[in-house]
Amino acid sequence: MAENAQEAPAKRAKHIFVTGGVVSSLGKGIAAASIGCLLENRGLKVTLQKFDPYLNVDPGTMSPFQHGEVFVTDDGAETDLDLGHYERFTHAHLTRANNLTSGRIYEQIIQRERRGDYLGKTVQVIPHVTNEIKAAIKKLAMENDVVICEIGGTVGDIESLPFLEAIRQVRHEVGRENCIFVHVTLVPWINAAQELKTKPTQHSVKELRALGIQPDILLCRAERFLPTEMKDKIALFCDVDPEAVITAKDVKSVYEIPLVFAEEKVDEIILRHLHLDMTGPRNLEKWSAMVHRMQNPSDEVDIAVVGKYIEYEDSYKSLKEALLHAGTGHNIKVNVHWFEAELFEPGAPTSVLPSDVLAQYDGILVPGGFGKRGIDGMINAIKYARTAKVPYFGICLGMQTMVIEFARNVCGLKGADSSEFNPTAAQRVIYKLRELKGIDELGGTMRLGAWPCVLTPGTFAHKAYGTTEISERHRHRFEFNREFEEQMTSKGLRITGVTSNGTYVEICEIEDHPYYLGCQFHPEFKSKPMEPHPLFSSFVGAARKFRAHRIASEMAPLLPEPEYPE
Repeated sequence: MAENAQEAPAKRAKHIFVTGGVVSSLGKGIAAASIGCLLENRGLKVTLQKFDPYLNVDPGTMSPFQHGEVFVTDDGAETDLDLGHYERFTHAHLTRANNLTSGRIYEQIIQRERRGDYLGKTVQVIPHVTNEIKAAIKKLAMENDVVICEIGGTVGDIESLPFLEAIRQVRHEVGRENCIFVHVTLVPWINAAQELKTKPTQHSVKELRALGIQPDILLCRAERFLPTEMKDKIALFCDVDPEAVITAKDVKSVYEIPLVFAEEKVDEIILRHLHLDMTGPRNLEKWSAMVHRMQNPSDEVDIAVVGKYIEYEDSYKSLKEALLHAGTGHNIKVNVHWFEAELFEPGAPTSVLPSDVLAQYDGILVPGGFGKRGIDGMINAIKYARTAKVPYFGICLGMQTMVIEFARNVCGLKGADSSEFNPTAAQRVIYKLRELKGIDELGGTMRLGAWPCVLTPGTFAHKAYGTTEISERHRHRFEFNREFEEQMTSKGLRITGVTSNGTYVEICEIEDHPYYLGCQFHPEFKSKPMEPHPLFSSFVGAARKFRAHRIASEMAPLLPEPEYPE
């Protein structure tokens, strides 16, 4: 009987395509991540994918002021910051395959054309570009129940047309019962008229339908809830079921959005449309409890972030979220205060002493970055943290500047510097990766992705992780120069984390300090609201203790003198 038994048909993944209209920055990534959160909560295996229409091969060489943060996956892919949202809201394991740009797709097509893979055919947007996009979508469909794909940009943009055509073809190929279109749009509140306006949404859907795509769900971004009659109007003019016109109202925290979508039954609409089993119960109790803790803290701490790109907070998106997660884990509010590093440079027009500004904060954090600008300001802020014994956390560049400061001011190596900032420095305590010397192209020349690390027992890092073996994600070109290790460790610097092969220094600390740690990797990339990262959690915990001590010290002179019996 076994020989005659037919093989079970291969499981076909369902597809959810998320597009955006009217204006950019409506939160398509958060919407996609929230849908993933709800479907994963139902017991489905979900993955998410982002297509970016720009011609850069990846965002690795783009300015943080234009693009925001570059999010790094375990396999070393430099990706869009929306992948950070995907990982924070779900347990999907994302890789290079989860983020593609027009540049990457055209690069692959041109390489094939040069090899002669197209056998002399004329290479065109349709079918060659669209086939490449569809192949990327189908690649993720093999091992998942649902693939949620976000199309970057706004409907109507010229550069996003191949992606919209490709997803139109996907629905045609897999069938309507296996594919759903979610369109994120805007219903603005016109203050002068004191009313919401649906016309932008109508025009956006009209533009989408002209491309052959009929949205199934409309996520309407608005400042206030849409009344029933307005939902009915949008449904009528956009040819969408009234129940599928969803109010995506502004909220205090993005982590409320899965709860808002659940109330609007977004997951039920999707499951019904895709003919997926709805018997799996939706249980958001833990998520709801996390949001409650986040919004009802019992205490607070103030953290000073001294960085290079503070004018655009999306440059430090994962960092900001990781601090928020750590605070939630301790049931406290983390107030993040941003400082331009150049503020602490002596020659700057508005220069101030770190002690005049940073004395009121409970912790100091210096994040990652590239280039010489602001380095001296970072070093001065770090010196203050070390000498005033304020909890300090340095990430990537923050560890490198911490090492330079220690070498100059503790070890007496006045010429200590990084070869990134001064190639002719007398003491290059931070230097470029040996294997990359002589390479001039910036793209793809860094130590990227997950690297194993071995921790020294009894250290800040070991106590935070609770284990001696970890794995963290990297994005940098320069390293600690171990030729100076003995000189620096003899003065109190501790090398508390190294790669498993002993080649690279991953974590540095100093003794006799409440909390003073620098790591070469980016721990913020692995923090989740339900699973705060150990290093951020330990840093915020140290800041909380420091705050209590600081306030007690400030209050001591104000307390009445104790009365002693004669």
